[in-house]
Amino acid sequence: MDPINRGPEEYGHDDDGQAPRSRPPRDPITADLGQHPPALARTVQLVSGDFLLTVNPVDGSEIENCPPTERPQRPAKFSAAERAELARAAQPPVPPGPAQPRVPLLERQEERERLVRLLARGRSVRLTGSSGSGRTSLLDAVADDCADLAPDGVVRLSGYRRTASDLLHDLFTAVYDAPLYRPGREELLGLVREIGAVVVLDDVEFGGSALDELLDATPECAFLISATPDVAAPSAGSLLEEVFLGGLDRSGGLELLERAVGRVLTEAESNWAGDLWFESEGLPLRFMQAGALLRQRDQLRAGMNAVDEYGLFQDVPVDAPFDAPLDGAGGPEVPLPSLGEGAAPAALLASRLSESARATLRFAVALGGEVPHQAHLPALVGDTHADAALAELASCALVSPVGSRYRLAAGVQAQLEAAGYADGLEDRALAATRHYSWWAGHPSVTPERVCAEADALLAALTFVVPVTTAPVDEQDDSVAVRLARAASPAFAAGLHWSAWERALRFGIEASRLSGEVSEQAYFHHELGILALCGGQLDRARAELEASIGLRGALADKRGTVAGRRALALVADRSGAALPSGRTAAGEEVPDARHEESASPPGGVPAAFALPQPPGDPTTLVTRRAEPGGSTPKRGGFAGRLVTGTRRNLVAAGSGALLAAVLGTVVTLGATSDHNNETPSEKVGVNPSASPGADDDGLGADRAKKGDDSDKGAAATPTDPGPDGTLGTTDDPTPSDTDSSEPSDDPGGSNSSGTSSKPPSSSKPPSSSKPPSSSKPPSTSKPPTSTSPDPTEPDPTTPDPTPTTSTEPTTSDSASGPASSAPASTTASAPEGSVTSAPVSGTASGAVI
Repeated sequence: MDPINRGPEEYGHDDDGQAPRSRPPRDPITADLGQHPPALARTVQLVSGDFLLTVNPVDGSEIENCPPTERPQRPAKFSAAERAELARAAQPPVPPGPAQPRVPLLERQEERERLVRLLARGRSVRLTGSSGSGRTSLLDAVADDCADLAPDGVVRLSGYRRTASDLLHDLFTAVYDAPLYRPGREELLGLVREIGAVVVLDDVEFGGSALDELLDATPECAFLISATPDVAAPSAGSLLEEVFLGGLDRSGGLELLERAVGRVLTEAESNWAGDLWFESEGLPLRFMQAGALLRQRDQLRAGMNAVDEYGLFQDVPVDAPFDAPLDGAGGPEVPLPSLGEGAAPAALLASRLSESARATLRFAVALGGEVPHQAHLPALVGDTHADAALAELASCALVSPVGSRYRLAAGVQAQLEAAGYADGLEDRALAATRHYSWWAGHPSVTPERVCAEADALLAALTFVVPVTTAPVDEQDDSVAVRLARAASPAFAAGLHWSAWERALRFGIEASRLSGEVSEQAYFHHELGILALCGGQLDRARAELEASIGLRGALADKRGTVAGRRALALVADRSGAALPSGRTAAGEEVPDARHEESASPPGGVPAAFALPQPPGDPTTLVTRRAEPGGSTPKRGGFAGRLVTGTRRNLVAAGSGALLAAVLGTVVTLGATSDHNNETPSEKVGVNPSASPGADDDGLGADRAKKGDDSDKGAAATPTDPGPDGTLGTTDDPTPSDTDSSEPSDDPGGSNSSGTSSKPPSSSKPPSSSKPPSSSKPPSTSKPPTSTSPDPTEPDPTTPDPTPTTSTEPTTSDSASGPASSAPASTTASAPEGSVTSAPVSGTASGAVI
């Protein structure tokens, strides 16, 4: 415990047994000019499940997949002698001074025998009793009786502020010899399933399903569980026997009081004890404290006069009258305590103790009932003999053992606070925090010792963290942050991970209140490591990203690298890549957020194209590529399937709707007339309007090419021929500029001629040049009842340049090849528009 004594080598020491070299004396004036030696960092490497964890208190712990050579062998169980040694080490320390007599167990023989019988049958039992009813003493007696019942003996555990998972790890540590190893969940369950022991669990704080989980994980163990009535009851389906423990009867209370005082009670004291029994409901703790009151009264009555009358070192006779003064000269009489003082004796007992004992009680009140270890009392109290104060408190029953330490007994803290022991609470809590931060960070203190004092350290943090403020001096740091920073690596190395998590959360809050960003980043990193070891990947990712962001703002390279490595391991464990558009450090990749919403550059594959009528070109949903855009290109069929799926679905739906509208328009056009006068006489069997030679209009709408003065003027339609085909008054002979373009008339005639045969795709056209084999035949559309004014110019006069496209082409404008939209779609098509087969139209842009 002494920080001056050097500990074992595995905790950062390189002591080789040689005498330390003497240092030259330092000049106090130039002491700060020299280079200070670096502080020792306690780094511990341990295995947690499938991970190799290196606890680094400087830059943050490092974690990696455990190499096969570092994995420990299957742990072996302790022998009987080793278990006995561990059990003695787990007992609370013996207070200095003369040994206290052990009070026998009174009126508990029936419960004791019943518990032993149930445990011998392999049944688990829950012992329920009020605080101060003597549950711990009964458990000690039953544990001695069951020492030889199970192959793995008796295992004593404390359930105070422990969860079911913590108790499983504590049971594993108590039975298996596995230093610096914390098995994973599955391996832990497999190992504890093989334990056959009587587990004595005191002060458990959970019930219900959590208790069922603990019992189901250890089918070969018989549990003797102690709890108070306010703890949740076991579930209805659990095979757990329930035994209730009440108070003592009046005769048992008087006998216990006499044994505590060490003499026979007087009649007045017996009457006073009877009233106390009625008030305390027979709780043994109250009679132990009442016996301490009577002992103090005897000491006050004796005084120095007893030495003169009976001689030095002689005891006062038992039959001496207690109401009469012992000096025979009318000395002062000490009355019996009142009934109220007997029911709440903490303040009266403390007032008759030494100053060191009262100071210890004040520190215990400041720490939430946790009594500091006796080795810390001289430093905290300021008295070299303050370690003897623990013996005074134990003899007065003001403290009770809890696991390997002491706490204030039930009800004592409230009584002391009412008596004024809470005055100056903040100063004592800060003093305890400073002391523990120095002690926990000292290289000579092992992690096991820090874990044994975990409750006291966490109690100090509980008080000082809410009152933490930003330090006045920039060189100073918060005491709460310093304690959390010193204790958390020790808790991690000591495998007390529930305390590790609590210390890290206290550290985050304290560093946030004090404005210490670097410390806050460290605590976030450690929480991420802890979550990763526990399999909580989402929580680990969030904590590590927060740590990396804070360390990136501070330009902490080493810390950032450690966080990125851990984050990469989280991504590997999650079974998927890092989040889309982010690096291992959580940084966003530019333009990554546009990838999902962008349509594929090549459009939807043919497999997803809309069904088209025979002879029409295939309709594709496309997107116009922006020049200079940063949208990533994906090649191949797989890229087209993945990229822009949602937008493609919307575009495909829009295309289907547009195709339906165009079909309706075509149907209406087929039932309408080209002339407003006599529609029934103007419609023939064969369509008359066909695309011109330049694929940009109808043959009936073309102007005379030979006459430059009439260029751009609309041709005058004539009466339909015998087959209903419309002609024009223009010269039917093609001009020289059109000699290279074949006729688009289905019957093979010129634009002004008529045909007596139905159009045939196999009949060659009557032009001087055969048509291109790659150009599909044009599908003519019947005229409508509306016709343009022949005197108006044609705004869509086509370019006479011929088009020899080998496949249907999509376009965003109305003018273009034969597969482009008609004159009614002169505006540029938006992204994701649907292009369809050509539809006849007039020069004014109306759909025919």
